[in-house]
Amino acid sequence: MQRIYLGEFEELVLLTVGVLYDDAYAVAITKEVEKQSDRSVNVSAVHKSLYRLEKKGMLDSRLGDPESKRGGKRKRLFNITPYGKKALDESMDLRMSLRKQIPELAFKWQTN
Repeated sequence: MQRIYLGEFEELVLLTVGVLYDDAYAVAITKEVEKQSDRSVNVSAVHKSLYRLEKKGMLDSRLGDPESKRGGKRKRLFNITPYGKKALDESMDLRMSLRKQIPELAFKWQTN
């Protein structure tokens, strides 16, 4: 079975889509990634990741209702697909498997 590849930023975006659930659109995702990761994120990078994840089949999107405060423009809302959940599960399993293999001795540092 071939492993599903997820880049670190893609994984952050995918996880954040899940966190925001029914309010996952690019600007909200950008703000949440910044808040959760304490790093600056460009909304265009989020857009690229969202569309790449959608192309890979890990996300679906739909247009929300028009909003008067946005001049009638509709938000594109994203949600995780079953394949996206599988990708997240595999990524977490791999990380946990590797972490469990690190001997405790590797975390004992000598101080001078």
